[in-house]
Amino acid sequence: MLRRGQVVFRQQIHAVAVSEALRQLWHEGPQYFYRGIYPPLLSKTLQGTLLFGTYDSMLCCLSPVGPHSLGNRWAAGLMSGVVEAVALSPFERVQNVLQDGRKQARFPSTISILKEFHSYGLWGRLSQGYYRGFWPILLRNSLGSALYFSFKDPIQNSLAEQGLPHWVPALVSGSVNGTITCLVLYPLIVLVANMQSHIGWQSMPSLWASIQDVWDTRGRKVFLIYRGGSLVILRSSVTWGLTTAIHDFLQRRYHSRKEPKD
Repeated sequence: MLRRGQVVFRQQIHAVAVSEALRQLWHEGPQYFYRGIYPPLLSKTLQGTLLFGTYDSMLCCLSPVGPHSLGNRWAAGLMSGVVEAVALSPFERVQNVLQDGRKQARFPSTISILKEFHSYGLWGRLSQGYYRGFWPILLRNSLGSALYFSFKDPIQNSLAEQGLPHWVPALVSGSVNGTITCLVLYPLIVLVANMQSHIGWQSMPSLWASIQDVWDTRGRKVFLIYRGGSLVILRSSVTWGLTTAIHDFLQRRYHSRKEPKD
C-alpha cells in the first residue's frame, strides 16, 4: 500500500506516468520503498476514531432526538472535517517531505524534518512547518467529510431496503461515497502534495503561486492534473468501503449490547 502511495505521490509531484514513477523508485533503491511509513500509520489509526467520533458528537448537538436532516448531516460532517484537518495536517506534512526523493539526502528521517521545523520561529513552525498547505487541506477535508456523511446514510438505507446482508449496504455506500468524493476533490490532493513537498524558507511559494505552478506544469490540461488519480480513487473506494462497513458493524454491536435484555 505504501509503495503504491510512493508511486502516486511522484505522479502528483512530477506529472509522470506510472512507469516513470516506478523507474524513479527503483533507481533510488528498494530501501526507500517504505520511507515515510510512520506518519500515515499514525494518522490512519487516529482518522477513523476522530472523524466518526466528532461527527456523532456534532450531530447529537445539532439534532439531539432526530431525525437528522441533510443540513444537519452536512454541518456535522463539515465540522468533523475541520477537526480532522487541524489534528492530522502535521502527519501529512511530514509524510510528503519524506516521500519526495529529491530530499532524501537532506532529510533522511522524520527527526531531521522536525529539527528543521523547530529551527523556525513559533509562527514559522506553524505556517511554514507543520501546517504548510493547511488551507487546501481544510477545504479538502471539510468538503470531503460533508459530502461523505451527507449521502452515506441515504444510500445505505436505500440498499438496506432491498433485503441485502447488513454489511453490504454499508460497504457499497462507503465505496460509492469515497469514490465520488475523491474524484471531485482530487485536484486539491495534488495541490497539497505539491505545496507540502517544499521545505525551507527559500522555497515556499504562496498558495496562488502553487496553484499556478501545478496548472502550468500540467500543460494547463485537466486530465493531466488527474494523472495518478486512478490509483488514489481506487484506494479511497476500498478504504472507505471497509471503514464504513466496520464502523456499521461496531455500531450495531454497541447498540445491541445497550438494549435491555428480555
